[in-house]
Amino acid sequence: MNFHTLVSKFNILNNGFRRLLMGLLCLGLIGCSQNGAQSRAVFVLVDISSDYASELHQAQTLTRYLLGELNSGDSLAIAFIDNSSFTERNIIARATFDHRPSVTTHQKRLIRQQLDAFVTRFRVPSHHSDITGGLLLGADYLHETGAGQRQLFILSDLHEDLPPWLNRDVAVNLQGVQVVAINAKRQQQDNHNPAHYRERLSRWQERVEASGGHWHLVSELGRLEQLALH
Repeated sequence: MNFHTLVSKFNILNNGFRRLLMGLLCLGLIGCSQNGAQSRAVFVLVDISSDYASELHQAQTLTRYLLGELNSGDSLAIAFIDNSSFTERNIIARATFDHRPSVTTHQKRLIRQQLDAFVTRFRVPSHHSDITGGLLLGADYLHETGAGQRQLFILSDLHEDLPPWLNRDVAVNLQGVQVVAINAKRQQQDNHNPAHYRERLSRWQERVEASGGHWHLVSELGRLEQLALH
């Protein structure tokens, strides 16, 4: 066998190896993409302003429900709405669940402990409620996970009361996000004029849908299982 023939056969083998390697890489990338498309990311926002802080226990109930629904590869984060909500300090707990069941169990237990600790030490409600900042924080988290199913649960009366120094005249990217408002409690003034309550809910629905999101309203946690999110 002459030198040129040997080189030619080596190149054929080398090309074949490269094609095999690229094929394996592509399969790996496709697998990752499919896993991402099938995974679920959930962000929970809980309002701790003076008008809603008494409902903080609802976040514990909702979190326990979600932890029972989420699987390996899924992500969950919990944050609170206060005077200025678009900060890392607003994150109470977060995790992307490991493929190993024992690790996932530990992660879920830790999330429950972190939330319970937050509720236990909570004392002073915030004077304002920066709901938009919370939505911005949640939307960023959900998109960064790359999950195919993205949901943002919000426990709030949906009355936004911004402090004068905050600028929230910004777009919120809720493309493909299911926004679920739970237990949107009526305020005292809503009793005097029920139209205020309906208008408040309507404004948030319009804003969410204009931002590419899908709006759902659930009056109480017990009805959450009846809601088909897809």
